[in-house]
Amino acid sequence: MNLPPPKHLLHGAATAAPFDSREFRDALGRFATGVAVVTAVSATGEKLGLTISSFNSVSLAPPLVLWSLMQTSSSLQAFRAVGHFAVNVLSAEQLPLAEQFARRGVDRWAGVAHAPGPGGTPLLEGAIATFECRSHSQLDAGDHVIFLGEVQHCTHRGGVPPLLYHGGRFYTEHPL
Repeated sequence: MNLPPPKHLLHGAATAAPFDSREFRDALGRFATGVAVVTAVSATGEKLGLTISSFNSVSLAPPLVLWSLMQTSSSLQAFRAVGHFAVNVLSAEQLPLAEQFARRGVDRWAGVAHAPGPGGTPLLEGAIATFECRSHSQLDAGDHVIFLGEVQHCTHRGGVPPLLYHGGRFYTEHPL
């Protein structure tokens, strides 16, 4: 017997939350995440890159990952148009890269050691894991766009501490 989904799972008009956006952000900040830089090459050959902490696995078969970007990001249209992207998971030693790729109005690629991966997407030297992806789909979700990628190539290095983000701060020392 097929039952309809519960009413709270149906798509419809959003209801007002009983908390403000600052309280919501602060609560989300209690969840520690890794830090990564998403890279791609635009249709005009320009290297793209930005720091994210919104990376997650979705599926093993097929291998899918996701990341998200604010609708107001100046990089949004460029990333919407790419056919491939890479997620470069940063090590604790790469805090300066996370800060550099988070800045606005600068050449984010200045002095950055990188090489093209098997699919041609720039991969950052020293990343503890890389995921080269074919763009799978995009989903507008509130004030963000969720990018799904089908992983075409991946690499990883063991024994290297990750860069973490928690409570609005980066952490390079932790008891792992």
